Amino acid sequence: MSWYQSIGKSADTVISTRVRLARNLCGYPFASKLDAHGANEIIEKVSAPLESAGFRKIHFADLSPIMATSYVERHYVSPEFATKDSPHALLLQEQIGASVMVCEEDHLRIQAILPGLALEDAYKNAQQVEKRLDEDFDFAYSEELGYLTHCPTNLGTGMRASVMMFLPALTRGGYMGSLATQLSKIGLTVRGLFGEGSGASGCMYQISNQVTLGITEEDTLKKLKEAVRQISEKEQTAKKSIQGDELDRLTDKILRSEGVLKHAYMMSSAEFIKLFADIRFGIALGIVTDITYEQLGELLVETMPATLTLSSESTPKTEATRDKLRATKIKSILNVNQ
Repeated sequence: MSWYQSIGKSADTVISTRVRLARNLCGYPFASKLDAHGANEIIEKVSAPLESAGFRKIHFADLSPIMATSYVERHYVSPEFATKDSPHALLLQEQIGASVMVCEEDHLRIQAILPGLALEDAYKNAQQVEKRLDEDFDFAYSEELGYLTHCPTNLGTGMRASVMMFLPALTRGGYMGSLATQLSKIGLTVRGLFGEGSGASGCMYQISNQVTLGITEEDTLKKLKEAVRQISEKEQTAKKSIQGDELDRLTDKILRSEGVLKHAYMMSSAEFIKLFADIRFGIALGIVTDITYEQLGELLVETMPATLTLSSESTPKTEATRDKLRATKIKSILNVNQ
């Protein structure tokens, strides 16, 4: 089962955890200066040990734009990776939520993603992949600067750890701006659903580290875990403050959203994301009882435009056709009679 179908195992506020390690091989220029021959050479060299360990190699040059975008929607690759022109490949082991982007901004972006708050386990999974590659390759490293990376902001550990949080009460109360300011003071940042440069959608935010130089991986994970704990407490406090008429209006809004989600004939992806936030908040508040976190997790990916198009027997020729297909997919996953 994929990580996004398992989010019912998580707390109300935490959806998933990701740890990413940026690494570069000695003897090659950074990816931005790498020619096609060098990129293909790295892809083939790195693929051998990982394929023998059960990873599946996917050459992105062979994929359609829709197929490539679907991997973005599943959070296995970055939007920038999906649209690159030069040779690049993904090595994927879905069973353990591990993937390696080869020839993105760095030669290797080793990633582990798991449901719920699982920073130590995600780091362990990423580290295991790194150790397997370290047996065969020398990574670019400096005693003074740590791991050498294309972007100076990744020097040091080369690690970005992030926790995807669902924060509807804090969003509703207008607290996210001040929270982002507080987090920046301790070397953490708030990003949107698809990482750097993306906007916040459906009250979902990635809380991640900004600092990689002069701090150990263990200290980074500890700091992030403590921040997530405090943010979760703030969310619970904000949620408990919703009472009286405000709670009645919110309950009405959530139940209306549930009705639309289950019975709409057409549904845009933007509308779905808004309804997703209402329904997930409704589950947390005990207002929605017949939709599960697992079902919402599946919907969050399966109804995204590219993934939805791929699941169709024929490619939707218009946006309206795709919106009808999305509504049908929602009913199917929610087991609503059609």
